[in-house]
Amino acid sequence: MRKSHHSEAQIHNILKEAEAGVKTPDLCRRHNISEQTLYRWKSKYGGMEMSDMKRLKELEGENNKLKRIVGQYAYEIEAMKELLKKNF
Repeated sequence: MRKSHHSEAQIHNILKEAEAGVKTPDLCRRHNISEQTLYRWKSKYGGMEMSDMKRLKELEGENNKLKRIVGQYAYEIEAMKELLKKNF
C-alpha cells in the first residue's frame, strides 16, 4: 500500500476545515488532494480525534504484522505436510 503524503495531523486539520464548512473543491485544490481522497478520509477518520487516529494507525500496523506471521506459519505447515506425505 502506498504511503500517504499527508501526516495524521494534516489529515485531521483538513477534515476539521471540511467540517467547518469550507467548500470541497476549494479545500481539495488548496491541499492538492482529490475529492475521492477527501471522502475516503471522511469515511475512515470522520469524527476521530488525533489520539484515535494515531491509535488506529498503530493497530493497523500491528494487524498487518500479525497477518504476515500467520501467513508465514501457514506456509511452513503446508510445506511440512508435503514433506511428510513424501516420506510415508
